Formats: sequence, structure tokens, C-alpha cells
Amino acid sequence: MTRGPRGGRALAAALAAVVAAALLAVVPSAQAAQHGQAAEHGHGSRPARDRARATAAVDAMMRFYDRESGRWQPESPWWQSGNALQALLDYMAKTRSTRYMPQVRHTIEQQRKPLPWWPEGGGEFRADSTDDTGWWALAMVRMYDLTRDRGYLGIAETDERYIRKYWDDTCGGGVWWDIPGKSYKNAISLELYFKLLASLHNRVRGDRVYLARAQEAWRWFERSGMINSANLVNDGLTTQDGGCASNHGTTWTYNQGVVLGGLAELYKATHDRRYLASARRIADAVIRSPELSPRGVLTEPCEPAGTCNADQASFKGIFDRNLAELDAVLPGHPYRGYLRAQAASLYERGRSGDQYGLNWAGPFDRADISRQDSAVSLLTAIL
Repeated sequence: MTRGPRGGRALAAALAAVVAAALLAVVPSAQAAQHGQAAEHGHGSRPARDRARATAAVDAMMRFYDRESGRWQPESPWWQSGNALQALLDYMAKTRSTRYMPQVRHTIEQQRKPLPWWPEGGGEFRADSTDDTGWWALAMVRMYDLTRDRGYLGIAETDERYIRKYWDDTCGGGVWWDIPGKSYKNAISLELYFKLLASLHNRVRGDRVYLARAQEAWRWFERSGMINSANLVNDGLTTQDGGCASNHGTTWTYNQGVVLGGLAELYKATHDRRYLASARRIADAVIRSPELSPRGVLTEPCEPAGTCNADQASFKGIFDRNLAELDAVLPGHPYRGYLRAQAASLYERGRSGDQYGLNWAGPFDRADISRQDSAVSLLTAIL
């Protein structure tokens, strides 16, 4: 891995990154790009360096890849491999690298088979929870972007139809998270679904159905109560107890993130700037939150207590992936500086060699696929 300058230059870079991170805790998002640029000043070719760091992180992520199963760290939750695939495909889309395309195709062919624990899904990533299907479906959309093979888009459309089966009138709409029990309607399943819908609309010529469904899903989500008074997204509704109010559950970073990517896709579909305004309120709330961005560094709510599990360790990369998608459609790219500050902090303080830990402010704790795919998503987001 490219390790960057040594000696005095390394100390200067570290101090600059700390200053930029501290500033980001208090500056508005519109000013973030200036501070991110200050943190990187004086470092040769930024694009080449950033690509080298992302490439090394991807290579380290692939050391968790199991050829036989086509999964990353197979003992980890199944959706994690879908998320790792998304991180890899995003990197390939940014760099045009095809080095790992054989592994990508192998993973898809293996994992699209009927799932051993949910054979009634019939394969094509149709799982026993709608969010698990959503992660893989969005990866198929990105695979289509890379290859222009409509077969992958067809899989994503199959997944949309599957998720749609679990939309009903309980609480006025929304999709169930848990397919067997139908006991919980939550943020992540709905966010993934409306991002998938908007993404399909933007790729299926002449579509009207996906767009109408995406707009319906967003309207329901916006009015559901899951977006709280601080403009942060709680985990779900009280459907598990028979109610429909917000459960005021933890504001996980991935719930703040996927909605941003979905709204960016809806904006591209409609050019309605109200979607961008909604997205910016959520993004700015994360950046200003003393819990989610203490001292300017993105932090999962479970980190201070040391209770993050294998799922939660992936969440921050998902947030930054989607923040970058939003930033790409905004004039002036106001979140670029925040993203660069995260990457600088993680690289300087949260890694060991080519592997990255949970805490992006450091120190490095340990390596696993969830921590690594999260880092890959962040380092790819700034390319």
C-alpha cells in the first residue's frame, strides 16, 4: 500500500487532518470543502494518492474473499457480502479497473441461487428480509452500470417485484422488514426500496411505474415519523408493539445515508430540488451532530460503549457512499470536504498497514470484512 510521505511531512499531514476534522464539527456543510482542501494541501498528486490508497484497501478486502462460496468472510452475515460487492463495484466504476471482475461474476452466480435458509425465495437474492434483498439488488444496478448487460438490471427488477409484495396498508404503507413474521416496518428496508425504485426508473427507458412507486415510498417515509425533529432518521416504527409511531430507535449512520442516495436518484429523475433540500437537512444534521460527528469524525452510536456488532461496523461506509452520491448532484460539491476529512482521519489514525478498524479517529482495533468494506466505501467516495 502507498504509505505516503515520511518524517516531517507525515506529522504536518496528521496535524492538518486533525485541524480540518475539528473545524468540520462546527462549520456548515457549505463550507466543508474549503477545510477538506486545507487538510490535503501540499501533498503532490491527490488523485493518484487517493486512488493508490483505495486500491490497497480493496486488495486487502479481497483477502477476506472465499472463492468456494463467493462470499467475503463467509461466517459474516450474508448481506455483508452484498455490501462488499457494492463497495467493490463502486471502486471499479470510479477507476474502470476490471481486475476483480472474475470474482464479481463468480459471487453473483453463486449467491443468486436459492438461499439454503430461504429456498422459497427462489433465488435471485430474494431473502427472508427485504433489506437483505435490497442490498444485493442495488449491487445488480451498479453491475448493469458497469457492463450494460440488461440481465443484471433484470435481476434488480425481479427483486423490486419481490419487495413490493411486502408493501401493504399497515401504517398507511411501507414495506415489512421481516418477511416471515411481518412484525416490523423500519427505515432501512424502505430507504433501500425507494432508492432501488428511483435507480430503476433512471435506467429503464420510458418507465413511469418505478418513478410513481419511488415518489409514493418517499412521501410515506417522509410522513412516517421516522425522521425526527433533529432531522435524523430513527430505526423504525412501533409495529412490533402494534403501533405506527416512531420507535425513537438508534439513529444508525446507514439510515442517514441510504435515504441520501435515494433522494439523489429521485432528483436525477425529476429535477425537483425539493428532494435535494430534504437530503441536505439530513446530511447537515449528521455533520452537526455531537453524537454522530464528534470533533468532525463520523462515529457510530455504538462505538463509545464498544458494543458495535458485525452489521453496525459497516454502517459508516454506507453513509459516506450515499453522501458522495448526493454531493455529486449538488452545485459546488459541499460535502466533498467532509468526506476528505473522514478519509484523512481514517488513513492517519485508524489503520494498520492496508487494513482499517472501526474507529475512524483511531486507534485501530482489528480487521474484518465489515470494517474493511466500510473503509473501501469511504476511500472510494473521494475518488
